[in-house]
Amino acid sequence: MTPSDVKATLSFSDGSPSMDLPIYKGSIGPDVIDIRKLYAQTGKFTYDPGFLSTASCNSKITYIDGDKGELLYRGYPIEQLATQCDFLETCYLLLNGELPNQAEKDEFVNRVTKHTMVNEQMQFFLRGFRRDAHPMAVLTGLVGGMSAFYHDSTDINNAEHRKIAAIRLIAKMPTLVAMAYKYSIGQPYIYPRNDLSYAGNFLRMMFATPCEEYKPNPVLERAMDRIFILHADHEQNASTSTVRLCGSSGTNPFAAIAAGVACLWGPAHGGANEACLNMLEEIQAMGGVSKVGEFMNQVKDKNSGVRLMGFGHRVYKNYDPRAKLMQETCNEVLAELGLENDPLFALAKKLEQIALEDDYFVQRKLYPNVDFYSGIVQRAIGIPVPLFTAIFALARTVGWIAQLDEMIGDPEYKIGRPRQLFVGAEKRDVKPIGSR
Repeated sequence: MTPSDVKATLSFSDGSPSMDLPIYKGSIGPDVIDIRKLYAQTGKFTYDPGFLSTASCNSKITYIDGDKGELLYRGYPIEQLATQCDFLETCYLLLNGELPNQAEKDEFVNRVTKHTMVNEQMQFFLRGFRRDAHPMAVLTGLVGGMSAFYHDSTDINNAEHRKIAAIRLIAKMPTLVAMAYKYSIGQPYIYPRNDLSYAGNFLRMMFATPCEEYKPNPVLERAMDRIFILHADHEQNASTSTVRLCGSSGTNPFAAIAAGVACLWGPAHGGANEACLNMLEEIQAMGGVSKVGEFMNQVKDKNSGVRLMGFGHRVYKNYDPRAKLMQETCNEVLAELGLENDPLFALAKKLEQIALEDDYFVQRKLYPNVDFYSGIVQRAIGIPVPLFTAIFALARTVGWIAQLDEMIGDPEYKIGRPRQLFVGAEKRDVKPIGSR
């Protein structure tokens, strides 16, 4: 962080002495006012529910400019990474700060590929769940349980342990997600294949059976890889902040990532693409494309309680850059599978058209976001809706690990301990039970 020559002066109307607060400049983005000494000097805290105006850390990993619709991983625009790199190159970049050369990529891919199998006893752990359990409930348990199976890499303060845990998590998450799916439908687990790409291996573990050989479709393989890249990291969102906060206590990496999985499950976060598909199916049940206008009128009515899922974003006040890339992939996948005329996809296209043309949505910048298109792509590939968020967790694992690693290496890091504005009862005495 670079301190600015300019300082912010905090003054009080009650005559309390004013205070100068340092200002730090990032390499790009807004300046920040350092309030760390505020309580010590004034006896007051700041109040910022939802952390809308508070930076909880400094970071070199991901930068978002919501007004411009810009997303950078380690300085590289997401558009370039999604079109010129694959997911494991992106993982290397997020973990190490630079894109790999060919030798570095080969070595990294080899390490990940050789760690895709999971301990065989995890199958018995999995069998303890009901078959109709939500995949995110299963995944939260499996990821947390990894610390019991891989206890030789659980010291979060050991840099080598964190590296080993990172490789294990990136390598094994596709295996765990596919196992959770196979268990839910009563099919045998499919072991990973080292001769396939990361995305191709995942598709095979999801959709192959022992009865016949499965060869991943290159278009679907590319689509899956792009979904992984676009979801790999997204700055200090709720689940990333959860991983950092959890990790700040010194807990093991698997437990910290399991906390991120649990946070991601929420419909306002990782569950948004699942909620989007559920919305499309509800409109389809109402009557499909013919009912889109009626549905959109309900969305505009604040008293209706009807929400438009998959449109707009808390950070992006412009078009989500990931959505543009996912839209291209969506069209490629639908064309490859001959699904352009599928009723649900026709309905999605109509919603997209209205949101991009109707003044109500244009003025409010409610553009389709990445969840809208990625949900459609995953459904077309054959992935069941409840599994969407688990795939998001699979992709985001590398971002969580990179952020956790950065936090542990930050000399300023401390255990997270937010303050509060207390508005409850003042001190009072307990009365005997007969007098209450």
